Amino acid sequence: MGKKQSIKQIKQSGFTLIEVMIVVAIIGILTTLAYPSYQQYMIRTHRAAAQTQMMDIANRQQQFLLMNRSYADKATLEASGFSLPADISSKYSYTIVLGGGASPSYTLTFIPSGSQVSDGNLVMTHEGEKTPADKW
Repeated sequence: MGKKQSIKQIKQSGFTLIEVMIVVAIIGILTTLAYPSYQQYMIRTHRAAAQTQMMDIANRQQQFLLMNRSYADKATLEASGFSLPADISSKYSYTIVLGGGASPSYTLTFIPSGSQVSDGNLVMTHEGEKTPADKW
């Protein structure tokens, strides 16, 4: 009789298959909802880094203008030792278009690549005009 009582008193612990499936389903739903927000957060983070780099290039252009009475094109800028940091160059390339005319001008454009493509181009002129306005 003592053995029968001890067998009845043994209680198994753990999770049932249904409980595990419910937890997995909840995690899947939360991931599905959170992942797009995370992607948008990363896009905004990379955009902010690119904008900071654009401001650095604008400062370099102003220094170049003071010394040379003209703005630098991309080749001249890179020949002076400038290059985009690796974390930005993996998400953006850039162009500098010099304007002709009586006064020097330039248009700096950062072109997104990879996962950043959906964000669109960032543009800044020598006058500090930034487009698209909703990205700045």
